[in-house]
Amino acid sequence: MEESMRKHVLAISVFQWVLTFLLMGTFFTILLLYLLFTSFWIIPVVYFTWLFNDWETPVRGGRRSEWVRRWTVWKYFRDYFPIKLVQTAPLSPDRNYVLGCHPHGIFSASSFCNFATEATGFSEIYPGVRSWLAVLAGLFKFPVYRDYIMSAGVTPVSKDSLKYLLTFCGTGNAVFIVVGGATESLQSSPGEHTVTLSNRKGFVRLALENGADLVPVYAFGENDIYEQVRFAPDSWGWKLQLLCKKHVGFAPCLFKGTGVFGGSSWGLNPFPRPLTSVVGRPIRVPHSPVPSEDEVAHYHTLYIDGLKSLFDEYKVSCGLSPTDILKVI
Repeated sequence: MEESMRKHVLAISVFQWVLTFLLMGTFFTILLLYLLFTSFWIIPVVYFTWLFNDWETPVRGGRRSEWVRRWTVWKYFRDYFPIKLVQTAPLSPDRNYVLGCHPHGIFSASSFCNFATEATGFSEIYPGVRSWLAVLAGLFKFPVYRDYIMSAGVTPVSKDSLKYLLTFCGTGNAVFIVVGGATESLQSSPGEHTVTLSNRKGFVRLALENGADLVPVYAFGENDIYEQVRFAPDSWGWKLQLLCKKHVGFAPCLFKGTGVFGGSSWGLNPFPRPLTSVVGRPIRVPHSPVPSEDEVAHYHTLYIDGLKSLFDEYKVSCGLSPTDILKVI
């Protein structure tokens, strides 16, 4: 393929992903409601009837499709940046794992590519281990979109959903949680290495309750692919973001990317900058059905130490300065 044509194909593969994330849920909600008042009313009636009976599927393991996860478009998506997945230690298929992904960035592009598709060869790097990417539970309320993301092995980041995967689906399950969430996305900016983790202990408690090992993951470059307008604390923009985060679970960000076909134009596509996700070494966690606060605090500290060590070990090889430090807030 001619180089200029290849660049366009890569850019379009990423653009469709951005549009899917931003618009697919809303589009199909409006379309199905509209069809109710047309001669095609039978289509939404049949779908909504089926949806009513299928409502709990996302929290019961979903409907994973290896075919969807291996679509060629995800390889183009990978090559646009490009995205790499680095292993530091093997993960045994005889254990379950809770992996924290840092930082969130704007869209968590590297987490999607590495853990919701096979573009970087997760199942080859970790044979016998199934990756599940946990995202905002509200996304599974959107018709059609819910079915699409379930096919990629995406699951709600709810206690019931994660407990089901770690309890009723055997071993060899790796649940990836973008721990910092909406709060961390507001800190996203090129050159920033800040993670929201000090008071995030729910994922540690989840690991203890289910006897799943903890694994830190750091995505170098995730904060560099978009530029964000960051509002000053107490400004109207900041207050609006916090209000949305409180009531709908995510904070709207004003971000700048590049045009689909590059250049200096503003656009929704991320900047094509390298992303490297490094999966750390597992921290062995005992099974403690009702963990004490001391147990949670102990493993939370071990996790933070592991994440910092991971950052320091790989920062130079991933393009950072030896003086860069990871800030945990």
